[in-house]
Amino acid sequence: MIQVSNLPVSLDALLPKNVALFKKEVARGLGVKPGSLMTLKLLKRSIDARKKSKVHGVVTVAVALAKGVEARPAKGVSVKAYEPAESLEVPRIEPDGPRPLVVGTGPAGLFCALYLARAGLRPLVVERGAAVDARVVIVEAFNDGAPLDTRTNIQFGEGGAGTFSDGKLNTGIKSSHIRHVLETFVEAGAPEDILVDAKPHIGTDLLVGVVRNLRCAIEAAGGEVRFLTRLAGLEVEEGRVVGARLVDERTGAEETVGADCVVLACGHSARDTFEMVREAGAALERKPFAVGVRIEHPQALINEAQYGPSANHPALGAADYKLAVKTADGRGVYTFCMCPGGEVVAAASEEGHLCVNGMSRHARAGANANSALLVEVRPDDLPGDDPLAGVAFQRQLESAAYQQGGGERAPYTAPAQSVGDFLAGAADDAGASRLPGAFVTPTYPRGVAWCDLRACLPPFVTDAMAEAFPLLDRKLRGFANPEAVMTAVEARSSSPVRIVRDGYFQSNISGLYPCGEGAGYAGGITSAAVDGLRVAASLVDERLRKEGAPRNTGAAALAREGEVGL
Repeated sequence: MIQVSNLPVSLDALLPKNVALFKKEVARGLGVKPGSLMTLKLLKRSIDARKKSKVHGVVTVAVALAKGVEARPAKGVSVKAYEPAESLEVPRIEPDGPRPLVVGTGPAGLFCALYLARAGLRPLVVERGAAVDARVVIVEAFNDGAPLDTRTNIQFGEGGAGTFSDGKLNTGIKSSHIRHVLETFVEAGAPEDILVDAKPHIGTDLLVGVVRNLRCAIEAAGGEVRFLTRLAGLEVEEGRVVGARLVDERTGAEETVGADCVVLACGHSARDTFEMVREAGAALERKPFAVGVRIEHPQALINEAQYGPSANHPALGAADYKLAVKTADGRGVYTFCMCPGGEVVAAASEEGHLCVNGMSRHARAGANANSALLVEVRPDDLPGDDPLAGVAFQRQLESAAYQQGGGERAPYTAPAQSVGDFLAGAADDAGASRLPGAFVTPTYPRGVAWCDLRACLPPFVTDAMAEAFPLLDRKLRGFANPEAVMTAVEARSSSPVRIVRDGYFQSNISGLYPCGEGAGYAGGITSAAVDGLRVAASLVDERLRKEGAPRNTGAAALAREGEVGL
């Protein structure tokens, strides 16, 4: 078979009902007759919308041609031998000594635990929040006005913060194991489309079942998962982990378990965990992060801006965008976690602190598009040398947003402002105009208070946003529409701290493995899952070495793969 890349096809050819047309256009791109295609497998598809008058698909396919037929590809189409992706082989080793402890059930923790379980190590997995079905009920109750559950919310619980997101799986990292992550998601119930889409996503509504199935796979392979169980402390002797203190969040009972390997995949909102591991002696350092707002536009406006006359073609769906500019002094302003046809969500996890995020369901059928609009925060923007200064800064913004939204008079009502009023430097008191049928009706579930967002964001952030709006509007027409709505505050797009680890993924505390986004080594679902795999592979390879067994070359190669980019 041959692999054919960069092959343009019409939008009509991408529709499932038009298989014959798709085959015809692939054959034309190869310079052969359709009857010469003995087998045809779609490997990747994307949309080229650079010319709004000629929006089209671009595909990569694997093809077997009839005997004696030679491909004569069109200009720009590349052909090479087809090499199927190799499956990830997990070595089996005999369990000896304490079980590995995995803390957190976000993508890093789940994929790490699944690898360890399939290797035979029977990991114990602890999650401070509830299992996903109970978690959905608790989150929906909070959206409807119930008090905040600080144990289980959009940040904490089975699946991590990514469960209540768009479920985006596209990533900027380079790893041969991304395919394994996608295939594992499909095995757990995700749509098979994620294996071929250039920008794959699952959607919050489907992620619930996928996350549940991943946990069941861990348990079926010999792992144990405990919910509402919080890591309260590490037992360290002579610079090495020997155990961990766990607290049952339902009863308050504390238990000490023996563990010579602790994978810390705690997520970017486990602020008390950062403090705890620092007290235990782990080295931490500041890292860049970003803060800002969620901005909402009509999805129809984004579709038109991206696709022009083709905006309503059924092969396209809801359009997304990804924008980035720099201010005159070089500060980055960018969009992040764009949720087509989605909604702004209440993402608080601490009493008296308000933050927002975004999510989409699989169909992306909502009236609004939303995205984080973020401004870069550099380590030297913060005072002193405390590695947790970024956490304090996040809390400061979230507290200000809570008070600006109404404080105890209207708990978790979010401050909001139109782009026009923000740029004019005026407080937005025209909330009555934001009714159904207006340009944008805010989707934040606890309601919004119209006000000046400069009251809850520092000047270096708001000045950068104001400078960036016309630049962003040149990249995406309508982005700076004065009636677009911004809701504050988006402060948890990434971790503001990194738990330092060495080339074998261990902290300066031997046996402690910082992992995933919260530890500062990933930037999304897929990169976190890959980092979980790499940490697990390193842990397994270390076990093999200690037991005198031959090191597993596959595990070692996975662990040595280039450091995950952020």
